[in-house]
Amino acid sequence: MPYLVGQRVMLREYRMEDVELIQGWVNDLETTRFLDGAVFLYPRSIQQTRSFVEENARSGGPSFIIAHRDSEEYIGQLELTQVDYRHGVASLGIVIGGKGCRGKGYGTEAIGLSLQFAFHQMNLNRVELWVREDNEAALKCYRSCGFVEEGRRRKCYAADGSRKDLILMGILRDEWERKV
Repeated sequence: MPYLVGQRVMLREYRMEDVELIQGWVNDLETTRFLDGAVFLYPRSIQQTRSFVEENARSGGPSFIIAHRDSEEYIGQLELTQVDYRHGVASLGIVIGGKGCRGKGYGTEAIGLSLQFAFHQMNLNRVELWVREDNEAALKCYRSCGFVEEGRRRKCYAADGSRKDLILMGILRDEWERKV
């Protein structure tokens, strides 16, 4: 898989040396509280994490490790899922797993690299994502990358003892090209 290299980060393939770093956040409620999916409802074993990394290393799909550009050390993960080549659409998912790496712009840079890849290499026209209304850091990041709010699923997410909206955000190729 080719590396996508930015000023401070790169998007690279999964490696077995990432397993322990991924395992370090995958069972951490502070990190996973905004992530969707049943996989984060229960503790994950080191073997489950190892199997996940092995599968991603084999698949060669648009799933990346976000790493420091110079050292290639793990920062987080980013993937383009639900890719529909016929209509040119994909969904984006991202996590900055290393707590010390949050709030430093690594996610913003990684998303920029992934959008360049999605629009130029994959020839997509649209990238979308869902984000919880109370995930302020993610909303700020996505807006700075050019994503716009397109809709809401009202009170469909139970978290922290209350119901939250999920916000649909998207960016189109021509919007991204005007931004860069």
